[in-house]
Amino acid sequence: MGSEALRAYRAVLRATRQTFSGDALMLRESAAEVRKKFEESRHVTSPSDINRLLEEAREASQFISTMIVQAKLNDRGGYEVKPSKEHAGATLEIPSEEILKKSA
Repeated sequence: MGSEALRAYRAVLRATRQTFSGDALMLRESAAEVRKKFEESRHVTSPSDINRLLEEAREASQFISTMIVQAKLNDRGGYEVKPSKEHAGATLEIPSEEILKKSA
């Protein structure tokens, strides 16, 4: 199961790198959070718990890839969202002004 966990870990990291490309803060913070979650589960030995955690990692990777789009500040002072084909059918949720100000 170790190799499965490693594949799941890499898949989640790959999803965050693609989603947050160009945003150093989010790349760093998301990588730290992913590592923390996997480290917390390092000593799990129950096959059913391991399978549940692996499924959660697969779902997280899928969610990050398809449900999150990074908005970028444009030259006019507004934010642009450029969804890709992976985001087809997703619902757009606009973050609050407070969140946007913190990330700028």
